[in-house]
Amino acid sequence: MTSIFTKTMRWWMPVVMLCGFISNATAQKYSNEFLSIGVGARAQGMGMAVIAGGSDVTSGVWNPAGLAGIDLPNGFQLGAMHSEWFGGVGKFDYAGVVLPLANNHRRLGLSFIRFGIDQIPNTLTLYEDDGTVNYDNVSEFSAADYAFVLSYAQLVKPEVGKLAVGGNIKIVHRRIGPFATSWGFGADLGLQYRLNKWRLGVLARDITTTFNAWAFSFTDEQKEVLSLTNNEIPINSVEITRPQIILGITRRFEWKNVGISPEIDLIATTDGRRNTLISAAPFSIDPAIGLELDYKQKVFLRGGASQFQREMDFGGKELLGVRPAIGVGLKVGALNLDYAFTDLGSQQNTFSHVVSVMLNVRRR
Repeated sequence: MTSIFTKTMRWWMPVVMLCGFISNATAQKYSNEFLSIGVGARAQGMGMAVIAGGSDVTSGVWNPAGLAGIDLPNGFQLGAMHSEWFGGVGKFDYAGVVLPLANNHRRLGLSFIRFGIDQIPNTLTLYEDDGTVNYDNVSEFSAADYAFVLSYAQLVKPEVGKLAVGGNIKIVHRRIGPFATSWGFGADLGLQYRLNKWRLGVLARDITTTFNAWAFSFTDEQKEVLSLTNNEIPINSVEITRPQIILGITRRFEWKNVGISPEIDLIATTDGRRNTLISAAPFSIDPAIGLELDYKQKVFLRGGASQFQREMDFGGKELLGVRPAIGVGLKVGALNLDYAFTDLGSQQNTFSHVVSVMLNVRRR
């Protein structure tokens, strides 16, 4: 009996997963959440608190204004990251580049993000018309989210160098095998301000209310399977990502060869009450806290926390959950190597290793 149950679940779980992807595709409150995972092991190791202090190629995703603070003497900066979530089932990848324009106080950035689950068995046609099982009908598909980000940043009054502004144009493409696709567009606007050793950051994310237009494609046979398994057959729809406002503040302290840079960010969502530390309607606020310790700005030790959520234990007692993070970094000449260990803040303890590299390239 156990073996029969195990075999049955092995082949029907992919159908359940597929239906889950489809139902998530039409949900609006947490649309495009893959963009909230964050890129770069430095940012991950600091609990995603980099809105004010981030100033490298990954700023094109976090706060485009940070690109203006990158020193690019006759060159450009490259960045890449890889991490795996849910025990290696989900793969998250990032690649980016930032270039100086003719005016050296202006920057242009390009970022590419992919979060996908590959080799998902498609068992919608597992059974023949006579009820027999035909494993040859099983195929595989991928469920993946893509984002292409074009960033621009510049210093306002470069002779002072205190204020930097930047903006993003985002193209989002999401695909669930041959069954569903969507295209979306949005924009971000950010700034960073220096006041002595203090740095302030503001990001208006999805200020245009980013949308995703979904189109679904099922054969009549697949629709029949979905109907028989009590799953809703989705129709073409539009998914909305509402704006967020993120405020950040950081300061660098130095003692001889040792530096320490704490940062705190406040993430304000506008889509109603969420399970956050400060939950209200229509605004909810979730803090992110990060700390970076460095030696001669060559060796780095990081820690952070974010996604503070109220959870219930088995005894019905309310607990405060958090997404913890730790990380290290090493700068060797023009190369930066970073590592972080963090999780998605869920009850399943989905911890992941995050590795990223960053390279400053000089033109000859």
